[in-house]
Amino acid sequence: QVQLVESGGGLVQPGGSLRLSCAASGSIFRINGMGWYRQAPGKQRELVATITSGGNANYAESPEGRFTISRDNAKNTVYLQMNSLKPEDTAVYYCNAGVVVVTSGAYRYLEVWGQGTLVTVSS
Repeated sequence: QVQLVESGGGLVQPGGSLRLSCAASGSIFRINGMGWYRQAPGKQRELVATITSGGNANYAESPEGRFTISRDNAKNTVYLQMNSLKPEDTAVYYCNAGVVVVTSGAYRYLEVWGQGTLVTVSS
């Protein structure tokens, strides 16, 4: 019904930059908060950043000011600009969104996850 598709991952050298995108599609009435999470090998999934529909952003401590989350509500898309990447940023990055849909005349709230995109920081 609703899909999130991430793109922009890949291999980058330490100190480099990447920009991740996540586009939502489907029978969407409204998207509330959106966010990025990541899961490194052998570790639990952790929060990277979230952003409200009004553009208020919150970040976990680990990006240390190197990452910027943004969104384009007209395109139902959230972005993550990652600068000064470090090897410890290597992980699968997942997009998350709180989506309101209308089915059979009723509003439903769904928490939707993307399939993930791999970011590898290595020389």
